[in-house]
Amino acid sequence: MLDDLKEEVCAANRRLAASGLAALTWGNASGCDPRAGLVAIKPSGVEYEKLASQDMVVVDMGGNVVEGKLRPSSDTLTHLEIYRNFQGVRGVVHAHLLEVTAWAQALREIPAYGTTHADVFHGSVPLTRTLTEEEVAEAYELNTGKAIVERFRALEPCAVPGVLVAGHAPFTWGKTPGEAGEHAIALEAIAKMARLTEQIACATSSPRPRCLRRRKALYAQAWRMRQLRAEAGRRGFRAAGQSICARNGTPHAGGIARGKAPRRLICGVPVNCIPCGRGFPGN
Repeated sequence: MLDDLKEEVCAANRRLAASGLAALTWGNASGCDPRAGLVAIKPSGVEYEKLASQDMVVVDMGGNVVEGKLRPSSDTLTHLEIYRNFQGVRGVVHAHLLEVTAWAQALREIPAYGTTHADVFHGSVPLTRTLTEEEVAEAYELNTGKAIVERFRALEPCAVPGVLVAGHAPFTWGKTPGEAGEHAIALEAIAKMARLTEQIACATSSPRPRCLRRRKALYAQAWRMRQLRAEAGRRGFRAAGQSICARNGTPHAGGIARGKAPRRLICGVPVNCIPCGRGFPGN
């Protein structure tokens, strides 16, 4: 049952360990088949090196085991709550990433300090509220999922593919288990960059970098450019070295090479593109 999905989920789990991001058995990846209404997830307490696709446990959307001899991850109910509420999510990863978990334990969101962050997360990486004692005692995993969904009431999960659970650790997601794992790897790198940025700025008493003051514009611009590049690729007219107008999606004719005379742009402006003010190859 769901052999291909179980193979994907197993590979996502093993990649976490291979990337050095999952210590001991702290973490799990899952994948969802929405048509079947089933989820394949890592079994609880099994070492990553010993994982095989047949070890993956299949559960229904109510958390009932449909296939598998092992016990599903203790975080299963959190995974299921994400699948039930975030349209388009087909993979979820939870791991106690060192840098990211430190931010979660410090009860701090990870600010968008630069375009590397903006390439993956459209805005700060959000933090959930702290669960009440009653929520922890009643159903910790399920209420963790509900707190994540609550935090995303005004956010788009596909634009912000991850969250910090207050006092716990992160969850990331994607269109596949593999993509969810990639977002976890990226999140760990982003968390470390943010920490180093703050440490360097503090140690050198330097003014806040420009990107800190303009971070909303930075990540919005990066997100928009990603969308336009994808659209240009689908329409099949972007040639190598062309840049894209950030306002109307029109490809520039080769853009402007740095330090060289400007070329005419397809959007009709001989210097820079007036709609977006950009015109360099790769923009």
